[in-house]
Amino acid sequence: MTHLLTINTGSSSLKAAVYDMGHGEAIVLVVQFERIGQPHSQMRIMNAERETLVDEELPLPDHTAALEALLDWLKSHEGGVEPDAVGHRVVHGGAAYSEPQLIDDNLVTVLSRLVPIDPLHLPQAIDAIEATRRAYPDSPQVACFDTAFHRHMPRVAQMYALPRRLEKEGVVRYGFHGLSYEYIMFELRSLDREAARGRVVIAHLGNGASMAGVKDGVSVDTTMGFTPTGGLVMGTRPGDLDPGVLLYLLQSEDMSPDQLDTLLNKQSGLLGVSEISADMHDLLDRESQDKRASEAVALFCYQARKYLGALTASLGGLDTLVFTAGIGEHAAPVRERICAGLEFLGIRLDLDRNMRSAPIISHEDSRVVIRVMHTDEDVMIARHTYRIISHTGASRVSV
Repeated sequence: MTHLLTINTGSSSLKAAVYDMGHGEAIVLVVQFERIGQPHSQMRIMNAERETLVDEELPLPDHTAALEALLDWLKSHEGGVEPDAVGHRVVHGGAAYSEPQLIDDNLVTVLSRLVPIDPLHLPQAIDAIEATRRAYPDSPQVACFDTAFHRHMPRVAQMYALPRRLEKEGVVRYGFHGLSYEYIMFELRSLDREAARGRVVIAHLGNGASMAGVKDGVSVDTTMGFTPTGGLVMGTRPGDLDPGVLLYLLQSEDMSPDQLDTLLNKQSGLLGVSEISADMHDLLDRESQDKRASEAVALFCYQARKYLGALTASLGGLDTLVFTAGIGEHAAPVRERICAGLEFLGIRLDLDRNMRSAPIISHEDSRVVIRVMHTDEDVMIARHTYRIISHTGASRVSV
C-alpha cells in the first residue's frame, strides 16, 4: 500500500488529502481548513465515503497552526497514517523550475527568494514543507508548481516590454493555475482526444481566476503574468491594471508597499467593487437589489469575455471552451454572460443545458463545443508525486 499525502495551501485555506496509489488513486481522507487567521476557523475531515469524521471550529492563527492540527490528527487516527511521500502545491516556481521536483534544502532556499513575487501563497507553502519535513523526516517530498504548465509558452507570450536586464532577473510572465489546467487537459483527452489536440480555452473561475489558451496540449498564453494578481477580476484581486494606477497610489496617496499589497490582494476585485462580498454567489443573489453587486458581476463577466476573445486570437481560432473551478462549474448566469455576443467566434450556448450545468452546454449548432468540467489539483499533485518518487526510488514505495 502506498499512502501519499497532498497539501494545497491557499491564502486563507488549506486542503489536504491522503491517497492510496496502490489501488488506482483511491482517496482515503479529505481534509479542509477554512478561514485560517480569522475568527471561527474551521477544520473538516472526511473519509473515502465522504462521511464526516471531524467538523469543528479551532483557533488557527496561521497555516502553521492548521498544519500542526492536521499532522496531530493524522498521527492519532486509527493508529496513525504514515505517508510514504508528501506532495505540495507550490504556486510559484519562478524561472528555475518547469517540472515537479524532489524537495531539498536548495529548493527551499530558492522558494524563499521568490516570496516577494508571491507573498500571498509562498510563505504558507514553505511553512507546510518545513512542517511536514519535521513530521515525516524519512518520507520524500515533492513540489508541484502551478507555473510549470506555462513554462513552454512562446517566448513572445512570456515577455514584458521592459528593459532586458529585468528579464534576466526573472521579471517575465509565468502564468498560474497550471495544475488545474493540466488536470482538465488530461480529462479532455480521455473524453475527446481530437478536441484535446485542438484549440482550447480553459476558464478557471474561482476566488482566484484565470484563463489559458492551449493548442495541441501546450499552453500558448494565459491571463496571469508575473504574479497571480494580474489578468481577470478575482474575489479580492483586481486583475490587470494600468501601471500608472500603482504609481499614483504610491505617490499621491502616499501608500507604503505593504499597504499597496493589502489593497491589491485582499481589498480589491469583487469585494472592492461591490463593497459587500468576494463571493460570486452572494453577489448574484443581491444584484437585483444592489447596484454595487450588479456592477461587480458585470465587470467580472466583461473582463472574462474580453480575455476569451484575446486568447482565441492567440490560438488562431477556437474549438473547445471549458469552464471549471467554483464559479466556472456552478454559476450558470456567469457562464451565460461571458458567452453572450460571441456568436461571431462560433460560441452558441444552449440556455437549458447551461442552467442544468450539463457536461456539454453548447447548442447543437455551436461550432465551438462548450464544456463544464470539474477540476482536481490534488489528484495532479498525487500523480506527480508518485511518478517522481517511483522514477527516483526516493522512498519506500513499491513499484
